[in-house]
Amino acid sequence: MDAFYASVEQRDFPALRGKALAVGGSPDGRGVVATASYEARKYGVRSAMSSRIAMQLCPQLIFTRPRFDVYKEVSTKIRAIFHRYTDLIEPLSLDEAYLDVTQDKLGIGSAIEIAKAIKLAIREELGLTASAGVSTNKFIAKIASDYQKPDGLTFIGPSKIISFLEQLPIEKFFGVGKVTAQKMKGYGIHTGLDLKQFSEHELIRKFGKSGKFFYHMVRGEDNRSVKPNRISKSVGIEDTFETDMRERKEMVTEFTELCDKLEKRLSGKSKEGRTVTIKIKFSDFSQITRSKTANFYISTADDILALVLELFSKVDTEEKRVRLLGVTLSNFYDADLERLNNPQLRLF
Repeated sequence: MDAFYASVEQRDFPALRGKALAVGGSPDGRGVVATASYEARKYGVRSAMSSRIAMQLCPQLIFTRPRFDVYKEVSTKIRAIFHRYTDLIEPLSLDEAYLDVTQDKLGIGSAIEIAKAIKLAIREELGLTASAGVSTNKFIAKIASDYQKPDGLTFIGPSKIISFLEQLPIEKFFGVGKVTAQKMKGYGIHTGLDLKQFSEHELIRKFGKSGKFFYHMVRGEDNRSVKPNRISKSVGIEDTFETDMRERKEMVTEFTELCDKLEKRLSGKSKEGRTVTIKIKFSDFSQITRSKTANFYISTADDILALVLELFSKVDTEEKRVRLLGVTLSNFYDADLERLNNPQLRLF
């Protein structure tokens, strides 16, 4: 989907259309931007950017609170459209998914035509635009989906994959973030063609285990299948405060409330896990995480809170102001079960 949260807000509130909009954050500089409209992106405003910096880049920026219940409802409708064409759907988030259309339910006979039909249905039925990438594997399709946003459709056929990847700027590769891109440029790697000059061994030596991924990605090699029943690795919740917290008593109260909310999320997903992680972000935007793994599976607020407080007791917040707290549960029972039943996964 194109600027999903912002596009839903502009659809539902006509006064916001054509305006530089940020979902999340606030005009007083607190919080971070969850999604920016394309009007705001022209000024350099991006997701995960602090509100303060976003305001500096775009003084006329309008902020609105996220409505996650609405986004989830819209996402469900989008998935229903997908299911008209295939049942092999692997969601990545509320606004993105892989579709394997090898099993063409409507007998259309063309992945490009299926993509066009899905885009048209989303526009006509939901009043939103989506971008699609069509190719022979997940990695190339993902890059293609980002190539001509918004409202784009990019097809990269087998004969074009190598030439497309060779000319692609390294920062456009899925999986290469800003830090890695800068590191690559330090080695003279600016495009896919530059990256291909390095052996797998050299890339592993320079980038660790990611080097193997980089070696194969620039050659368009990806044998991963689309997995409809993709297992969630973690479920978490966090809160950014209107005013920085100073008192530990207040923080404990906030952690208690977060654990209550997390229990509800877990019950909705029928999840229970063993590892609790707390996240603390300070007023200077530095942050820490601390984790502890229990010997048994937990899902209730009381059990989670017990580990949270144990972790928090070892964190020094003296003379510090806290702007965000978060709690996450991972190491789920179903993920552990998959590892036991999958010999390849046991190696990790």
